[in-house]
Amino acid sequence: MTGVMAMSLLQRLRQGTQEATVTPSVTAAEAEVAEAERRLKELRDSLMDRVLGNLPPNAEEMAVINLRSQIETILEVAIEEQGLSVRPEERRALVEEMVAEVKGLGPLEQLLNDPMVTSITVNGPSEMLVERMGSVQRVGMTFRDEEHLNRIIRKIARLLGTRVDSRVPVLDRSLPEGGRVRIKVPPLVPTPTLTIDKGPENPFRSLKERQERAQWQQDALEHLRQTLQERLMQELDRDPTLIQQRDALTRVLEAAFDEEVTARNLVLSRSERVQLQVSLINDILGYGPLQPLLDDPEIQEIMVNGPHQIYVERRGKVELTGVRFRDERHLMRIIEKILLPLGKRVDERVPMVDARLPDGSRVNIVIPPIALNGPCVTIRKFARDPFTMSDLISFGTLTQEAAQFLQAAVQARLNIVISGGTGSGKTTLLNVLSAYIPNDERIITIEDTAELQLRQEHVVRLEARPPNIEGVGEVTIRDLVRNALRMRPDRIIVGECRGGEALDMLQAMNTGHEGSMTTIHANNPREAFARLETMVLMAGVELPVRAIREQVAGALDLIIQMQRMRDGSRKVVVISEITGMEGDVIALQDIFVFETEGVDEMGYIKGKLRPTGIRPKCFERFTERGIRLPVSLFYRG
Repeated sequence: MTGVMAMSLLQRLRQGTQEATVTPSVTAAEAEVAEAERRLKELRDSLMDRVLGNLPPNAEEMAVINLRSQIETILEVAIEEQGLSVRPEERRALVEEMVAEVKGLGPLEQLLNDPMVTSITVNGPSEMLVERMGSVQRVGMTFRDEEHLNRIIRKIARLLGTRVDSRVPVLDRSLPEGGRVRIKVPPLVPTPTLTIDKGPENPFRSLKERQERAQWQQDALEHLRQTLQERLMQELDRDPTLIQQRDALTRVLEAAFDEEVTARNLVLSRSERVQLQVSLINDILGYGPLQPLLDDPEIQEIMVNGPHQIYVERRGKVELTGVRFRDERHLMRIIEKILLPLGKRVDERVPMVDARLPDGSRVNIVIPPIALNGPCVTIRKFARDPFTMSDLISFGTLTQEAAQFLQAAVQARLNIVISGGTGSGKTTLLNVLSAYIPNDERIITIEDTAELQLRQEHVVRLEARPPNIEGVGEVTIRDLVRNALRMRPDRIIVGECRGGEALDMLQAMNTGHEGSMTTIHANNPREAFARLETMVLMAGVELPVRAIREQVAGALDLIIQMQRMRDGSRKVVVISEITGMEGDVIALQDIFVFETEGVDEMGYIKGKLRPTGIRPKCFERFTERGIRLPVSLFYRG
């Protein structure tokens, strides 16, 4: 905190105590100090929250002189309302303490500015020790409670650009100007502790000044950004064709940039200049900070958790990016830009929405009050070049032998269910398997959000539709499955079964629509059967469990279980054949099973999808249809 604080009553009393000799008057002085400290603590506890709670939100950014004036005004009103008798020196002490609370580090601030204090130790909110001239002394200043101490600890952590909380309960950091800070918080210790080793100067002053300079630079850049954006929008109003000409728009931006930087006397590095220009172009022509992530071919998924936390999935691993939105308003503006061309909206009445970007990427958006940490955006990117079976083999998703078997299964018109958890690769495998469907067949795809990329000529794509703002116009997956049966399909592919459409799908498979495929959320084949039973019951048809199981056993031929492994890789872990009913239970036999062999030095799962040695019942069906597979494919080697 800038400026020299007025010496408080307590300081004068302490000084007088130090100068006094060992006489009965010492005891009187000490008693006076204790009484003054007790009374000041009572006043502080009574008035602190009231005064600080009435300060404007930008109080920390105010000049000290203006902040002090505000505090004095609010304090005066609070004292009068509570009918308190406060001496002038106590009033000054309270004002300075409140200034320190807002601008500095609360009770620590006076000690940090004291050149005689070389070390400060805080053992919980009610005990503070200092080392002064080689002597350790207990001081009368304390924190109001543990929450007050925690708030100051969090403030210190922010100044140091780090965090300390229950998940990271230890902070041990050197200070730029020399010295060290050590912090421990629960559950590591019963109550928060803090130690600051310092020299004669306040070690946090330079950090605050550095932050203030950075904030000034950030504010200047933000103002420049807004000005340039307004100028670009004016140019676009005059010449709308610029929206299609990135190079021309960039030239307009560069000219305006040079003009504004010169007028404002700003000094920017080349990297800052390029970064600002790219972000402006992306805000106007693309999706702002998300655009570079969307353009990165290695990124499969983008997860925005509020404006300041963006994760991506790259090669199966989820990682935090350095990409940020400026604030929540900036994020909401990009969300509106995503939804506007799609004819969709999101607001407090409709706080959740699914959409699809022009390139096919799937977008889910959730905003407050549903999302407590700010607007959340999840983008499942659309692969410009769909994966092939060769790609999956090279990724280690499955083996060449299993791929041959699945190719034969599709060509022999077996009904297939792909089971797995979220993000396990179900839709990717479904897309790959669909490539083996002959080109002369009529295929109807049904999806909640269109993701499949079939390359056959005769494909009809259907997509479900949510209700509009009035709650009408909904078209469900089940509606589409029923309608597809009237469209003379050779095959029906449902992107995902999650409700009553499972009954219609099973009936279609049982009534001549062989070779149909779908996906389902389940952790293993047995659980997939249980899920199917539940979804059939969701159709509102009261059927005995045995009848449902007979429907399932009669309709399905194969279940392929996908799993996302600990290393982020996606693998086929089981290929099972449904062989019928055994009593009241659906009979399964595993044809291929993934066998884990441990972990390599890079942390990747080692193992292989191996045949079990059982020749599947569908092998005869392959032979009948002229599909030749070597029997050795199923030998356990």
